[in-house]
Amino acid sequence: MDVNKSNTKLVVAGLLLGLFMSALDQTIVSTAMTTIIKKLGGLESFIWVYSAYMIAMVVATPIFGKLSDMYGRKRFFLMGLILFLLGSILCGTAQNMDQLIIYRAIQGIGGGALMPIVFTIIFDLFPGEKRGKMMGLFGAVFGVSSVFGPILGGAITDYMSWRWIFYINVPIGLLSIYFIATAYRESRNTRKQVIDWAGAVLLTGAILCLMFGLELGGSEGWAWDSVKTVSLFAGSAVLLALFLWAESVAKDPIIKLSLFRTRLFTSSMAISLLYGGVMIASATYIPIFIQGVFHKTATETSTVLTPMMLGVVLSSQIGGRVASRFRYRDVMLVSAVTLLIGSYLLGFVMNTDTSRLVITLFMIVIGLGMGVSFSLLNISTLGSVPPQYKGSASSLITFFRTIGSALGVTVFGTLQKHHFQEGIREVPNMSPEMAGQIKGGQALLDPTIQEKMGLSPDIVNGLLSKLAGSITYIFQWSVLLPALALVFVLLMGRARMEKTVPAPQGKPEVSYNRG
Repeated sequence: MDVNKSNTKLVVAGLLLGLFMSALDQTIVSTAMTTIIKKLGGLESFIWVYSAYMIAMVVATPIFGKLSDMYGRKRFFLMGLILFLLGSILCGTAQNMDQLIIYRAIQGIGGGALMPIVFTIIFDLFPGEKRGKMMGLFGAVFGVSSVFGPILGGAITDYMSWRWIFYINVPIGLLSIYFIATAYRESRNTRKQVIDWAGAVLLTGAILCLMFGLELGGSEGWAWDSVKTVSLFAGSAVLLALFLWAESVAKDPIIKLSLFRTRLFTSSMAISLLYGGVMIASATYIPIFIQGVFHKTATETSTVLTPMMLGVVLSSQIGGRVASRFRYRDVMLVSAVTLLIGSYLLGFVMNTDTSRLVITLFMIVIGLGMGVSFSLLNISTLGSVPPQYKGSASSLITFFRTIGSALGVTVFGTLQKHHFQEGIREVPNMSPEMAGQIKGGQALLDPTIQEKMGLSPDIVNGLLSKLAGSITYIFQWSVLLPALALVFVLLMGRARMEKTVPAPQGKPEVSYNRG
């Protein structure tokens, strides 16, 4: 890219807007979902409003990352913005739940282009000594969107219409398109390109089988040991094996397998996967714990994650700024230990007698441990690969974090339901039929369901106590993730942020990893 011809400030503004829009859409829908179900129906399938977005994004992310390496960042970032805006407009016009699910998938495809390309452009745009600060700024966007998403979603739904949680993307997206289209200049790559169609099809099939297996497994008619569920996982494994073979022989593969020979790259991917599992456990189950123990409504708990996300924003900024002064391993070591302490506090210290203030402090510790990864792992990943693979490498960070979240929510959900079902056997006057109806216990948080099931206050309190116990149980298991992440942090070696060395006039700058 020709930096001299790009208006850096406008490009950064456009990238920030695009990333914020994409990240916001993962959280803003949550508080509006109750209203959407009332208006459109489809209670039995509403979970696919979230799943369709996530599955589409996971499938699209590595493909767009590779295409941006082959044909340039700008065109595919703009394509992602246009697809995202199209999906947003269609979501706002949805007349039933099926339409909304399809339109959310279109949004997800656009989001799959935005996430990885943003960080790749930043790496292209700024010299090594400034990348940490910028990565911290962009990493903080995830925390900010998580804080304001539920609040904004609730306010728009209450005072305007749920449709505007999608329409609000239009002015943001159009402004981002204008800034990037007019201010961003990149050099053309005239090298002849070959698209790895076989790899794209096999990777898409493997991810779809895996994600559908995770989403459907354990639901009605899709028992974990049923032929249908096992077939999806088996199909995913076979397609993944074929994909790895195809990439090993492809002239220009979607995922360059040789990248994983670099210890820094592989460690960064593994840490991203494990951190994704911790993040989804915290974001999913802390609100349920507080809602059950402190008898709060869903609306009242819409901001319960704010302390954790403020910790994410702060540590993302700090991680990006100190990345140029310390080895990646040293910074991530502090992050992983902090995350390990936070997970331990949630699993082994938090209980039904713990005050709300103390739980808030625990959440801040989790956020401080988590946020560093959003900035530093992008830096360590992009600094460990050649320029022609930076788009693909950046996409893999998002890819592995999302896969980690999908695996985490499934595994932790299964553990929580099993522990809860074991615990409610001790509750007096609890029939097996009633136990089957409440499954993992989240239904107990709705007073109308409590009344419909004819549960007395004593039984409700006993069940909520077991629900809280099942949540601390999964946090005990979650301690394994940051503990394992520590191992991969140590494997990052002595690598440091790339330093840019000025070159003689007329020659390109030289960059190298210090360590």
